[in-house]
Amino acid sequence: MEGTLRDGVVHLSGNARQQFYDARGYGYPTGGNDIAVAPVEAAHLLFRGDLDAVVDGDRRLGFREFLTEPGRDGFGLRFLVYADLRARGFYLSPARDRWTPSSAELDGVDFVVYPRGKGPEDGRVEYRIRVVGERQRVAASSLGECTLAIVDEESEITYFETGRPEIEGSTTVDLPETIPAVLFADRAICWEPPGNLYESGFYGQPLAERNAEGIHGLQLSLVEAAQLAAAGAIDVEGGYEAVVEHGRAVEGERFDRRLYTYSTLRERGVVPKTGFKFGADFRTYADVESVEELSHSERLVRVLPPDHEFAPRDLSLDIRLAHGVRKEMVFSLTDGESVDWLGVERITP
Repeated sequence: MEGTLRDGVVHLSGNARQQFYDARGYGYPTGGNDIAVAPVEAAHLLFRGDLDAVVDGDRRLGFREFLTEPGRDGFGLRFLVYADLRARGFYLSPARDRWTPSSAELDGVDFVVYPRGKGPEDGRVEYRIRVVGERQRVAASSLGECTLAIVDEESEITYFETGRPEIEGSTTVDLPETIPAVLFADRAICWEPPGNLYESGFYGQPLAERNAEGIHGLQLSLVEAAQLAAAGAIDVEGGYEAVVEHGRAVEGERFDRRLYTYSTLRERGVVPKTGFKFGADFRTYADVESVEELSHSERLVRVLPPDHEFAPRDLSLDIRLAHGVRKEMVFSLTDGESVDWLGVERITP
């Protein structure tokens, strides 16, 4: 069987509808037994030997010529992902009108993948796939409702599911009022803190010798100090503004974004602590009742500006690390006045 390329679509006749659309989910019907398939579908049929050639004017293109035809930006990467998902047992369609169910959201993706054993006529979508190469930067704001398929230089494909997680916890803390504190280097110290500030609120780190009993002072990070000062829980000379000014002097504009993220997490009943040992801004605990009975943190949070663009290699590093320590990787996209949460995890379709 041969196909004919017209207006960017490959047309197939004969028993094409029964053989390719009805039985295997390629293309869409155009009348009778004819169907139209997208170039990436045609390339896969050529690759499998189901098509002998695609005729383009006076040229007869086999798989090699069709795959490497110039002028199709990113076509090779899309073909690799399409072929991989087909090999995994999925039917999928290019994210184009007429190929997909009318309910499918097509913006920002390359393919719509259906549950195993299902096709476009069932109307159900398993994955919305966006294809990128390992050297192609990806805007963080464009993620959240798709699966990222990253193709590396050796044509290995890694899949990352992206979403908008609900960040909620159950931690409640009875904060004190105007406990004296002082700024010290890149932190603050509260010399006479109430016990519950650390023990049930998990604020700060006690200043004490290892294995010593009692707290001889509570060291607070600057984001902790700023949030507590804003709540009126601690009294620092110069007030909340002095803490924020000191924080900006220490780490620049990042401080405002980290402080907003920290405060938002606390408002939602989640306890953020430094994520330095994991290469993140925070690790988080959703349900803290007592530091003595503390469970493992559930998430790592990295704070980024809303216009951040990921290098796929860096994104992969973050997700691998989070997975290795059994945590979920979440990105806080914030300008210091609002926040969008982006969750990313590696999956195997």
